[in-house]
Amino acid sequence: MTMAAYRVVRCLSINFSRTLHKFPSHYASRPKQAASLRICNPNARKHRCLFTSSVHCGQIVSFNLSDIGEGISEVTLKEWYIKEGDKVNQFDSICEVQSDKASVTITSRYDGYIKKIYYEVDDIAKVGLPLVDIELLEEDSSSSEEQVDQVQDQLAAPAGSEVDFSIISNKVLTTPAVRRIASEHNVKLSEVKGSGKDGRILKEDIYAYLEQLKLKQANAPSKEPHQVAPLKPVPKESSKKIVETQVPILKDKTELIKGYRKTMVKTMTKSLSVPSFCYCDEIDVTDLVLMRESLKAIAEEQNIKFSYMPFFIKALSLSLSEYPVLNSSVDEKCENIVYKASHNIGIAMDTNAGLIVPNIKNVQNLTILQIASELTRLQDLGRRGALGQSDVTGGTFSLSNIGAIGGTYAKPVILLPEVAIGAIGKIQALPRFDKEDRVVKKHIMQISWTADHRVIDGATMCRFSNLWKSYLENPMTMLMHMR
Repeated sequence: MTMAAYRVVRCLSINFSRTLHKFPSHYASRPKQAASLRICNPNARKHRCLFTSSVHCGQIVSFNLSDIGEGISEVTLKEWYIKEGDKVNQFDSICEVQSDKASVTITSRYDGYIKKIYYEVDDIAKVGLPLVDIELLEEDSSSSEEQVDQVQDQLAAPAGSEVDFSIISNKVLTTPAVRRIASEHNVKLSEVKGSGKDGRILKEDIYAYLEQLKLKQANAPSKEPHQVAPLKPVPKESSKKIVETQVPILKDKTELIKGYRKTMVKTMTKSLSVPSFCYCDEIDVTDLVLMRESLKAIAEEQNIKFSYMPFFIKALSLSLSEYPVLNSSVDEKCENIVYKASHNIGIAMDTNAGLIVPNIKNVQNLTILQIASELTRLQDLGRRGALGQSDVTGGTFSLSNIGAIGGTYAKPVILLPEVAIGAIGKIQALPRFDKEDRVVKKHIMQISWTADHRVIDGATMCRFSNLWKSYLENPMTMLMHMR
């Protein structure tokens, strides 16, 4: 059937359905009992009769993937929450997609039925093209044209973040993203106590509830005593017996590069086209190790994980204030340089989905304890794959802590449009000579810098590194320069 014929059939179906509402009730109820309706010309028996369905008669609208900014032109379908024929309401979750920056959940802006799904899981969806077709409910079909013009599809908040709206079901106030998390962990929302406004259940409440369950299971006494199975006698094998083994046949596996890995391909390929140089040094952080031990208890009282990274980040911000050229960016033709007012320090994280670099905003205005708290939040979201788009954009300088996985030296690649990056090695206890030429134990850490040689020279990088090094070797001096 051609498209023109299909439109004629659909128009007749809609008009006929609306005409039925004008008939008496005993006529109007019959279409629901019949499988089909016959529309034909009684005066022309030889003419072909037309059969149409009267189940749904609303207008079909396409739900397109809207532009999410940051130059993103496509996303990967991670999961569908609906199937063809399902009824959806406004704000119901339709699917979850993975962009180059973060995971996001798409919600419906219409009330109706899913008529067509355009993509399968792991397919690449293009911005501006339809995701699904939705048939509007009959009561909304009269104003559907106006609705299509006014309502544009919108990406919901990233998975794990709060949303502007809420859904009340069974007297539980929460969001679709939280409901999905609860469903994945088989958690009944009625058993969770909400800590949000008006008792709203947040994602943190779900995870706290799961932790309580783990503690209860761990503290529960075992009902059955532990029994040790008796050892079975080892049978004596004949020396003449030959054991035949088959070598398994291994096959190569091909998988599509997508998500964060696809972003890494684009950014790293572009970054390697920039002329750069590397500068390395070692730092005696013995005094810093002692200071952290004395402050660690204070952070633990506030349930904050206190590592060395907050000191490295704060010292970096103080050094950038003295050398602002390292906190800058240049345009593609390298004709203009922009000095960034905010110190948004990115921290490279190795996740199951690939390399991701979220950043801590406005470090120049934060205390070391506040930096530690924000770093803990980003690490927690990174492990769950729930980082928002705002968490991974807007960085001005990046650090890579290769020491966390046992690394010492590296040549990090600049994350454009930034102009420099640092790789921090592990802290090692090594012998060193003191001022009196005695061999003493020192805690030594290596640092590797990479800088854009188009705007930064070696002397500037060396002076910047020395200043950062002085703050870490004498951490008390940072107090004199903090605002």
